[in-house]
Amino acid sequence: MNPLRLKAIVRKEFYHLIRDYRSLYLAFAIPLLLIILFGYALSLDVDHIRTIVVDYDKTPLSRDFADKLNASPYFDIVANLDSSQQIANYLDHDEASVAVVIPPEFTKNIGVDREAQMQIIIDGSDPIFAGAVRGYLTAITESYNSKLLISFLNRQGQKTIRPPVDGRIRIWFNEDLESRNFILPGMIAIIIMIVGAMLTSLVIAREYEGGTMETIKSLPIHAGELLLGKAIPYFFIGLADVLIAMLLGQVLFGVVMKGNFWLMIFATSLYLVCALALGLLISTVTKSQLMANQAAVMLTYLPSLLLSNFVFPILNMPTVLQWITYLVPARYYIDILVGVYLRNTGMSYLGPDMAVLSGMCLILIALNYLMLKKEGL
Repeated sequence: MNPLRLKAIVRKEFYHLIRDYRSLYLAFAIPLLLIILFGYALSLDVDHIRTIVVDYDKTPLSRDFADKLNASPYFDIVANLDSSQQIANYLDHDEASVAVVIPPEFTKNIGVDREAQMQIIIDGSDPIFAGAVRGYLTAITESYNSKLLISFLNRQGQKTIRPPVDGRIRIWFNEDLESRNFILPGMIAIIIMIVGAMLTSLVIAREYEGGTMETIKSLPIHAGELLLGKAIPYFFIGLADVLIAMLLGQVLFGVVMKGNFWLMIFATSLYLVCALALGLLISTVTKSQLMANQAAVMLTYLPSLLLSNFVFPILNMPTVLQWITYLVPARYYIDILVGVYLRNTGMSYLGPDMAVLSGMCLILIALNYLMLKKEGL
């Protein structure tokens, strides 16, 4: 590999990047915009659920249950209605997501040791949201039942009763259960695919469309020199985007990496090389910028977003899709991000993921080399 020829290819690609404002916009503006939008707008946390209450009983006990709901961080009572006939209007207009109907004689039934039923209506248009809400309501109701039962037995002259099981819950890695602590590191994987694969998917196709590929073939340039020269500028741009994303995550959202910084850079470099090699392979195969851009979206961005365990858990996917996820580099990189950012794990735990990424890099680089050799380089 000749350093002078490599330098010339790198300089040519840098000049093209500087002159093409659209590539610079895609390289820097979109990743920054994604970090800000996902950090502020996207949240997987289910809290501050708008709730309406219809209290037919109007006793201290029924009001106490409503106050318990309102005091939790998950429910906000937005209205106390006089009739259950008004519930449909609130749910239809999305002014509330949960309705609680406390029937008459609620306190009386509890006082005479009879079951006191309560109606709870949940907006199930979003099943994930509805499942989380049902879990919250079940936990609050069981806690309230335990409180009433213990109070009743104590009034009957029993000794002070303590529940037989006292679960002491301790949360590791994400103590505040903030979804942004997982979302923002995961966005780094998406950003790398945008900068690495989607941008490089255009570079060789651009040479074919511009008619300069035949000129390149006539020069004393080897396939490896062309690949490396095309990839180097985007490698440094991708690395700069990752560092900026890490800085923004810490400054704007307080997401601090717990693990080793250099381990993170090493893993990021591996994943970035995978993305670059995949983008160059798409560019070489399609030979058209339009087709390359569409193929890059389908083969890099969407799998990284949907099949990487970032937004949608892989365990909940059909078996066929679970097998397909093993071909998605972002799956392994997000495992590494979680390990470095949240768990502070070392190479002994992250080694298998890095080994898979290294294998993918070698395979993609070899395919790129063979394709360019086939084209006459």
